[in-house]
Amino acid sequence: QVRLVESGGGLVQPGGSLRLSCAASGNRASFNAMGWYRQAPGKEREVVATIIANGRTDYGDFVKGRFTISRDNSWNTAYLQMTNLKPEDTAVYYCDARYGSVWVRRHSGSWGQGTQVTVSS
Repeated sequence: QVRLVESGGGLVQPGGSLRLSCAASGNRASFNAMGWYRQAPGKEREVVATIIANGRTDYGDFVKGRFTISRDNSWNTAYLQMTNLKPEDTAVYYCDARYGSVWVRRHSGSWGQGTQVTVSS
């Protein structure tokens, strides 16, 4: 069983930076991808960034070079470095991990509490 715990959110002014962390426990050896998602009030959850085993990364169009996803070699932790934050980045941020073709949280429908990011002056 996999457990994912996000941290690092908070209140930041526009133009500021935050680094989110996702700590994974359980059968991490079978992971082949991790990703970050976010959900703003009244909006659908959307993909922010993903990273796969060979290091390839993909980002939502709204990122526009502001965010960087990374992970440690053992899939213990995934990170999301966010810079030049904008008020529209305000959301609850969640992470997920993939076994084969199945994303754990997306498959279960249980996303946990995530970490709140609020961008405001």
